Amino acid sequence: MRILVVDDSDDSRDLTEAALLNAGYNDIAAVASARDAYDFLAVGKSGTAVEIDVILLDILMPEIDGIEACAAIRSDGRYNDVPIIMVTQLNDMDSLANAFIAGATDYITKPVNRIELLARVRSALRLKGELERRLARERELLTFMANWGDRRSNVWIDDATNLLVGEIAEAYLVALPKPDDDKPISVVAIMIDRFDAYRAACGPDAANVVLARVAAAVRRIPALIGAVAAAYRNGLIVIVAPGYDRTGASRLADAVREEIAHLRLPNVEATAADHVTATVAAVTGTATRDTDRIRLLTQAIGSVHGSSARAGNEVISMSA
Repeated sequence: MRILVVDDSDDSRDLTEAALLNAGYNDIAAVASARDAYDFLAVGKSGTAVEIDVILLDILMPEIDGIEACAAIRSDGRYNDVPIIMVTQLNDMDSLANAFIAGATDYITKPVNRIELLARVRSALRLKGELERRLARERELLTFMANWGDRRSNVWIDDATNLLVGEIAEAYLVALPKPDDDKPISVVAIMIDRFDAYRAACGPDAANVVLARVAAAVRRIPALIGAVAAAYRNGLIVIVAPGYDRTGASRLADAVREEIAHLRLPNVEATAADHVTATVAAVTGTATRDTDRIRLLTQAIGSVHGSSARAGNEVISMSA
């Protein structure tokens, strides 16, 4: 595992690096500024991404602080899924809200506690592993769809979200192996509250930016390897999650709703809060027939549409 430590304090940087080395993380790069981090990662330059698994980024740095650096790294599409752990002083907790808006994954406080540091790093590495497995599964599915008739793979990617298009979710749902037991299947539907009103007030470009940020947040949620996320053209996102029982699907739905609310994206059209919120519906069943599986999808979509048209910002969990 390769870890990048970005901190202008020599002592703090050395202590963090020593703690990681003692824990068995041998591939560590340490730089003293955001500019050095940009150079190391080749941010804004073309080419293959530098292989990095976790970034530890100090918030309080001269010239370019950690929040600006986090946003710049996230703006480089090659590092969308790399966990970024912010390092902050206890008396500067207010900056964390802006750090999470910039794309931070987690945080720890100074002086860095070794046990907390290692726990957060392990958690971040698990998250990245989940994301990589999900991306691998999506690539497999995309390859399958590319060879389906005379269709081309590029028609299966939604431009606004970079997720698979909704039709893929339907095909995947139907194509799942028929279980020999009562193994459940869950469908989680996500709808940004009052999204049509936001698009009408702010325009399609602003709406697509919100969709992209929400989709990125959804992708950061840890999920089983077989789970597939896809987007419909009206701003609806669905996750097909084979193996999720009702409890697991409800927890996934809660995590999605909280992750989206955590973005704190401004939305003057929202009624449940002053920022972008979402309604999430999770429907679980043990359907073996194709028609029953599609019914799971339509039930989840119908439930989320009804609530989102009202105040929204809630989780709906049910069994089919």
